[in-house]
Amino acid sequence: MANPTGEQFELTRGSARAVVTEIGAGLRAFEIGGVPYVESFGEDEQPPKAAGQVLVPWPNRTKAARWTFEGQPQELEVTEAKRGNAIHGLTRNREWQLLEHAEYAITLACDIDGEPGWPVPLHTSIVYELAPRELTVTHAVRNDGERPIGFGVGTHPYLRIGDVPTDELTLTLPATRVRPYVDEAQLPYAEEQDVEGTEYDLRDGRLVGTLELDTTFGGLVPSGDGRHHALLSHGDTTLDVWSEPDFRWAQVFTPAELTGRERAIAIEPMTCPADALNSGTDLITLEPGESWRGSWGIGVRIR
Repeated sequence: MANPTGEQFELTRGSARAVVTEIGAGLRAFEIGGVPYVESFGEDEQPPKAAGQVLVPWPNRTKAARWTFEGQPQELEVTEAKRGNAIHGLTRNREWQLLEHAEYAITLACDIDGEPGWPVPLHTSIVYELAPRELTVTHAVRNDGERPIGFGVGTHPYLRIGDVPTDELTLTLPATRVRPYVDEAQLPYAEEQDVEGTEYDLRDGRLVGTLELDTTFGGLVPSGDGRHHALLSHGDTTLDVWSEPDFRWAQVFTPAELTGRERAIAIEPMTCPADALNSGTDLITLEPGESWRGSWGIGVRIR
């Protein structure tokens, strides 16, 4: 049986190491000094619960796998059969082309063309670059068609700090708005709300063990460097999941188990929220021939 994640590309820099997959261009491992900082999985396994995957040309779900482009109904492939949605874009199970592979950086690319329900061809690429205590991920999208189109980009890392139980980590999220409620299709149906005075106010930090989330957060407040910083911390160690301004949203997901661990937490930088192909919220529109680029990353700080 063929390896479901394809070839494995290793990056090293000092004691830092990352592994990127050919299928889906996903992040399978990131560690420093042998200490893992993302949840990993076997190279012969499908990424569990979208672990490490790249979500393009939309993150999260498109309701009923349907949307409208220039007045014409579009029907995407149903990729979440249980709920009838199209989930997490079109490239997760595609083979990405290797463009460049150095010791501590790699570039892969994929063309989105001729997919059911996606009317305009796009070219997308990704660069992973490893530093001694940080991994930077840069996405690029180019409109190769003849009409403008809106799209979104997201990513799906599950974070950890070595063998510390996930429930013992503290999450700090600079989000002022939330879309907390979901319908049977796992989509927000309530109006966006202010987090002030609610259980979703994570600005001052909360133990993950007190949270049960599959929740979209917006109104991210940038720090002095212009980036958004979501923090996971325990003792002297802090994981900094940072993103550039175009990543205006973050999905936080706390499944009960993942890859044999009792609990996990995903912090998912997204340029738009769930069902944005229908709502239009924060879609990035590209004219023919126009390109977009945006970055996020994971930094490790130890006092």
